Amino acid sequence: MNSYDDCMPAHRMVTETRTDTRIGHLKRQGFHFSLSLIVVAGLAACNLPERSRSLGDPNVAAKTLALQVCSNCHGVQGISVSPNFPKLAAQAEPYLVAQLKSFKSHGRSDPAGFEYMWGISARLTDDQINGLAAYFSSQAPPPGKPGNLTLLKEGQKIFEQGIAANNTPACTGCHGAHGEGIQQFPRLAGQHADYIVKQLMVFQRTDERPEGVMMKGIAHELTPENMKNVAAYLEAMPSSP
Repeated sequence: MNSYDDCMPAHRMVTETRTDTRIGHLKRQGFHFSLSLIVVAGLAACNLPERSRSLGDPNVAAKTLALQVCSNCHGVQGISVSPNFPKLAAQAEPYLVAQLKSFKSHGRSDPAGFEYMWGISARLTDDQINGLAAYFSSQAPPPGKPGNLTLLKEGQKIFEQGIAANNTPACTGCHGAHGEGIQQFPRLAGQHADYIVKQLMVFQRTDERPEGVMMKGIAHELTPENMKNVAAYLEAMPSSP
């Protein structure tokens, strides 16, 4: 028995072939059109104030900047993974405002400051700065990280009692009994130990953080071992107050 194609007239086969070609062409056109719409819609969405990453647009909400820009280094909830970037969750709001303004004015010039934050903060408005501080200060505090018991014990002594031998005061007076921070004095509980050590060295050895002149005097007599101990204790502090 002959197949259907064998019985089909030649002109009909040609017609159907052409029809199939047109349909395929139309489908391809439809696909490209749909893809174009998706791309245009995506670009439009990225340019909306509520989705924008623009640091030069005063209409972009602070929360949007926190989620679209700051989160890349500090985490969506202000709990960074890398110790190169401080944890901002539950940080004292006045402290965050002061630091952002210091970065913007180039008053704070430690390496992490000018490498990352000078450019980011350059065109932030006061409303955006206040909004960013409010957002991160409202996040749940970071949990403590277990550490070496010997370091923790020595670090606790420094934090709570200071070092009488060289007149180094206790940290609790400014940073709170639980390291929770008080107004312009930052929260230290749960902060990366490496970050704390780096900042103590900045205070001790440089003038790159002029707003922290008080800390320069306090850190002056700290040894590297002292710094390591107190930083380990602070990183391990639980997320109380």
